[in-house]
Amino acid sequence: MDLVTILILLAVVGGVIWLVRNRGAGQAAQLEDAKSDARRWLERLGGQVLNLIGTNEAAKQALADASERYNAAGSQMEQAKTPAQARGVTETAYEGLYYVRAARLAMDMDPGPELPPLPGQQRAGAVTEERNVDVEGQSFSASPNPSDRNSHYYPGGNVAGRPVPAGWYSEPWWKPALVAGAWGVGSALLFSAMFSGMAGSAYAGGYEQGLADAQAEDMGGGDMGADGGDMGGDGGGDFGGGDFGGGDFGGGGDFGGGFDF
Repeated sequence: MDLVTILILLAVVGGVIWLVRNRGAGQAAQLEDAKSDARRWLERLGGQVLNLIGTNEAAKQALADASERYNAAGSQMEQAKTPAQARGVTETAYEGLYYVRAARLAMDMDPGPELPPLPGQQRAGAVTEERNVDVEGQSFSASPNPSDRNSHYYPGGNVAGRPVPAGWYSEPWWKPALVAGAWGVGSALLFSAMFSGMAGSAYAGGYEQGLADAQAEDMGGGDMGADGGDMGGDGGGDFGGGDFGGGDFGGGGDFGGGFDF
């Protein structure tokens, strides 16, 4: 092997090493930026949870859910190894802020500025009227406003492939599906009775149509992609500055009934 060949090989090896190091440094910088942003929202959510005390059942439950989101985001932060995982922490903190906002509304307080939409939230819509239904011997209700009966808030979004409208409910019947990733027997009856024909929700045209639309959008990535863009683009602007200062703004709870999901 002559000297020229050796020099060429050394140059190639050196170039590869340089590219690998630069790529690693770039990924590390992206991760640190994402984690820094996540820490900011995590700390802000924590301050809000600590500075608010619920004065009624709906506000107490919403703050309990906000606290659960804060704890979940903290656990995610400890395990975040990629920028995508760090952005997941930010999204969880955003969810917590929605519960904080709901608690403030339940206490007739200024809710603060609007929040960026969560993935699937716009498609799910919102509860726009009072609904009281009986499904398999159990009574469920939904309302656009909190009450002693409807004290469980959900900010709206996609749960195990089905849009769940934002609103106040008598029971957090969606939580088993959040944990298991699938709906159980009887859930279709509840969805149909609770939301079918409700203007402003994903099921305004009926349960079957709403489910078909959701599945079509998931196949095309339309709503999720749009909401994801809002999360990334609007997060810094809408949430920035002192709009959600810790002093100004400041889980889960058991649910019974035994409805088989």
